[in-house]
Amino acid sequence: MSSSLQTPGTLLGVDFSSSPSQRKPIWLALGERQGAVLRLQSLQPFETLEAFVAWLAEPREWLGVFDLPFGLPRELVEALDWPTDWLPLMRLYAGLSRAEIRDRFAAFCAVRPVGSKFAHRVCDGPAGSSPSMKWVNPPVAYMLHAGVPLLLEAGVCLPGLHEQGDARRRALEGYPGLLAREFLGRRSYKSDTKAKQTPERLIARKDLVEALEQGRSRLGLRLKLSHAQRDDLVADGSGDKLDAVLCLMQAAWASTQPRLGLPENLDPLEGWITSA
Repeated sequence: MSSSLQTPGTLLGVDFSSSPSQRKPIWLALGERQGAVLRLQSLQPFETLEAFVAWLAEPREWLGVFDLPFGLPRELVEALDWPTDWLPLMRLYAGLSRAEIRDRFAAFCAVRPVGSKFAHRVCDGPAGSSPSMKWVNPPVAYMLHAGVPLLLEAGVCLPGLHEQGDARRRALEGYPGLLAREFLGRRSYKSDTKAKQTPERLIARKDLVEALEQGRSRLGLRLKLSHAQRDDLVADGSGDKLDAVLCLMQAAWASTQPRLGLPENLDPLEGWITSA
């Protein structure tokens, strides 16, 4: 695995949707780091999974952070007697329907005590993330089901999990909420429901963008935006564009770190959330 990148080239941040559409596309933020400054180059929407995987498969060099889980909790995998090697597990998982995933995960939860229904990955604690087996609110289990097979189809390298892909195109797991909480605490900055896109959430997005531009996070990076880009990020009540940029910030941080910021004791089945 590469250590830190001296010239990181193109950086990506991806806000993923397992069922993209014109109304809610996948958003790809492209950027470039120069020292401690990350410049947002563009935001690109993808309205189909096919268009997105075609972009990922193109021969170019990038390091990207994707807002979807790359692994399942080891406790869950062992309880279901599924493969404990990552690639065979992902192939088995991709072959299941969403209904089969829901039924198996619900049966696992049903026999567990209240308060401990879900199994967690090691990274969930430090990241404050939802367990990757959740199929509702948010349905991250379905995002894994849709997203990881696309990365494999595109021939991408997943450091720490799947090194056989193209080493010039490297994908890491991210979680924008981890960085957003650093500035906003429990304040909400987004909603997919128009009626809930309130003035309070608008102010939270303004505060979040301002903090990123001022470089106030522990990542030690400052975001550089044009006036139009700043207005666009603040105006998007869904927060999807901003989430893509938060993932881009995590990619820029990873590009400065030994082992891309992955811990030495990484569980090669579960994976890790960037900057957790």
